[in-house]
Amino acid sequence: MKKIIANFKMNMVGEEVKNYFIKLLAKVNGKNQVIVCPPYPYLSLAGYIAKGSQIEIGAQNICDEEEGKCTGEVSGKMLKDCGAGYVIIGHSERKSKYRENGRIINKKIKLALKNGLKVILCIGETVTEKNLGKTKEVIKNQIEEAFKGLYENELFNITIAYEPVWAIGTGKTPTVKDVEMVAKYVREIVCADFSPKAEKIEVVYGGSVDNKNCSSFAKAKGINGLLVGGASLDVDNFAQICKL
Repeated sequence: MKKIIANFKMNMVGEEVKNYFIKLLAKVNGKNQVIVCPPYPYLSLAGYIAKGSQIEIGAQNICDEEEGKCTGEVSGKMLKDCGAGYVIIGHSERKSKYRENGRIINKKIKLALKNGLKVILCIGETVTEKNLGKTKEVIKNQIEEAFKGLYENELFNITIAYEPVWAIGTGKTPTVKDVEMVAKYVREIVCADFSPKAEKIEVVYGGSVDNKNCSSFAKAKGINGLLVGGASLDVDNFAQICKL
């Protein structure tokens, strides 16, 4: 069974989300684990429609504070109360647009886990880092910063999403061999630095995933599923990916 995750980003309003979930429920077949991450305002709506089905709900972000004077933010407790079971943390858009660093990401992970949320941790290199041959160095640093201070048993509530920054929304993708290399390296880092049970860590691939290339990436050695961005906005396309 693969883990197929949809990230709507800042797209769709209530009626669109409602219709999407109704259609998706009729199309998925139970073959894979399906997690859909709509915008904050529609988490409860999505959770209500999907309740009792195989579709799980995730949030796209979480505040790095538990509560209080954080205007415009949403806490882990709030996400859980809205029906979210997962949360995406460390997406490249959060890093580039909102200046999130390793310390903030680490803090967010700890708060998510504390509130009973499972984490989808995004890692990946920029095109400059790729061209300089720094992919492994970047990935190692990102994982070590994100996992700092976590207990071993907490690690296995984290899914690592390898999303090379240069591939997100560009139509460009790494080779299957490159993705397999990263998945293997991720587990080597976890094993060396955090837990000898690193093979239990789930690694998914994201970055311009669509219904044409999804099968190749999903079958890559060491890959447990997919994180789908733009292609998830079309319910027919996403349903097709869910059935791979």
